[in-house]
Amino acid sequence: MSDFELRFRQIHLDFHTSEAIGGIGASFDPDEFADTLATARVDSVTCFARGHHGWLYYESEAFPERVHPHLERRDLLPAQISACHARGIRVPIYITVQWDHFTAEAHPQWLTVGPDGTLGRDGAASVYQPGFYRFLCVNSPYVEFLKAQTQEVLETMPVDGLFFDIVNARDCSCTHCRADMIAAGLDPADPAQRIAFGRDVIRRFTAEMTAFVREHNRECTIFYNSGHVGPRHRPWADAYTHWELESLPSGGWGYLHFPVTQHFARTLGKDCLGMTGKFHTSWGDFHSFKNRAALEFECFHMLALNAKCSIGDQLPPDGQICKHTYELIGSVYERVEAAEPFCRGARAASEIALLTTEEFHGSGHHSGLPAGPMGATRMLQELRHQFDTVDSAGDLLGYKLLILPDDVPVSAELAGKIEAFLAGGGKLLASYRSGLDEAGEDFALGALGVRLVGEAPFSPDFLVPGEKIGASLPTTEHVMYLRGLEVAPAEGAEVLATVNVPYFNRTWEHFCSHRHTPSAHRAGYPGVVRTEQAVYFTHPVFRQYHENAPRWCKVLVSDAIDLLLGEPLVRVDGPSTLLAMLNEQADERRCVLHLLHYVPERRGQAFDVIEDVLPLFDVRCSIRAERDIAAVRTAPEGQDLAFEKRDGRIVFTVPKIEGHRMVELAWA
Repeated sequence: MSDFELRFRQIHLDFHTSEAIGGIGASFDPDEFADTLATARVDSVTCFARGHHGWLYYESEAFPERVHPHLERRDLLPAQISACHARGIRVPIYITVQWDHFTAEAHPQWLTVGPDGTLGRDGAASVYQPGFYRFLCVNSPYVEFLKAQTQEVLETMPVDGLFFDIVNARDCSCTHCRADMIAAGLDPADPAQRIAFGRDVIRRFTAEMTAFVREHNRECTIFYNSGHVGPRHRPWADAYTHWELESLPSGGWGYLHFPVTQHFARTLGKDCLGMTGKFHTSWGDFHSFKNRAALEFECFHMLALNAKCSIGDQLPPDGQICKHTYELIGSVYERVEAAEPFCRGARAASEIALLTTEEFHGSGHHSGLPAGPMGATRMLQELRHQFDTVDSAGDLLGYKLLILPDDVPVSAELAGKIEAFLAGGGKLLASYRSGLDEAGEDFALGALGVRLVGEAPFSPDFLVPGEKIGASLPTTEHVMYLRGLEVAPAEGAEVLATVNVPYFNRTWEHFCSHRHTPSAHRAGYPGVVRTEQAVYFTHPVFRQYHENAPRWCKVLVSDAIDLLLGEPLVRVDGPSTLLAMLNEQADERRCVLHLLHYVPERRGQAFDVIEDVLPLFDVRCSIRAERDIAAVRTAPEGQDLAFEKRDGRIVFTVPKIEGHRMVELAWA
């Protein structure tokens, strides 16, 4: 793990403030500001040196022209730091990187250039659209200004940490990027080479910027924000002291993004911070308030997945902190503070590794996450399995089951790694194109027990459950909406479920009813194949679950996992809306089970909300007994719960779950 340990209760305090507004900071009172934060149990707050409008919020000798023209409290940032430090509150400093309206206007030669010649923008967005969303190129002389402004911050005030915002690889064709590509023997006219070069630009930028910061400050935390953390960050990890996972469910990220991201980020060996917002929608939503139940779930979900908490807010232009906002935040952070002793140093007790497809099919942002891993994450959470997400460079040691969701191409190197995992006793579950070689011509993993015939000739087709898989489903055809593959089972492989085919595929020449053609009740090809070490689904069951969540897909996958894994680590008798995450605190000699029951609903058209807490009563739980347990009790209250050891499991009942409940299992 990193030497830097984050605090649990952080605020990310935006201050993107227009030059068209006067009286900036006029109502700021440092004691009121810091006392309000302290009363709300905040122990860290990120404050602004330079925001997206490009203005500075401190008296700058190096760049006086960039100080906000209406900044009345000229020492705003230093005063924030001083007042917070007096109360033991940490203050990382925010510096924008690729969005800066002042710089974009003053130095258009520093903007990124699209392949169509567009300056700083994605596509043909008009310069007359409101916003500061033109991108600056960090392969241009702009970086020298950025270093100089950062150096001024480092030399003139105490710096606990630096939060560099908007640091994304760009497809840039500016003169600097084109010249450097040509010098490196690359072709700037090739989009793939430009994108690869853009990633290398960010890798070099973060490494050089961190080295520059370390010349002035050896201890401060450093983070570069791009709105998402994924496998692409692994080569850049040395430039970061920790991970901050920006993930506002109502702001475009959705409630699935954080678990998808954190299940992976926590495997990278650095402390993690989850970031949501107090806003009803997203950043800059002034005078709005998130429902308390939603804020509780978002913070407790962070704790359950081994992350610290950060809640985004925005200070109004006059600098007067909103006490009502911090009454809301404080009501949640008071509970987070009480939970901290049961979360500090905790590690996930994971037995399943989910291999993300992000590195193969790309995602630079939360809006482009691959559907397979998202569907698999949702499914595994609903089934309450304990899992991590890994990439091809991840360590598989210690996991019992590896899942390849829908479209994981397997190189010779990855095949060797998986085969070594299987040789060590591991099991494998794969679906659809996962397991095919990089050319997609045949399966690279003999353990799957199948040979590729080709694309399935019919779609939709219909999977028929068997005795060993899907036994709880009706004994009839179940539609599989997305086209699968046709495979032939290898010798010794067992077909667990077959696929029946329709009368015909739906075309303009022959169709039936409103949607797809019904089954002709004729067996076509295998649907689920099993070997001693693996189960293979011919359909993209995880992408299907992400798209419209057929329960039968989840039941089939659940049965396959049971066949491979045997007794799971955690069993909880409750609705699928109840989440369960088990962590270990080795120093405290205990496990902590987090149970969360908050139900997001699509009440408006734009995003899911959580308003009500629906309590659950007398929830029966059991944990596979891998250690002797001396006591089971609620946390942090310490109420003893009766338990027994039965069939190799620790069995107990939780009397009530009202939103979030922790249960401590103390080791003997």
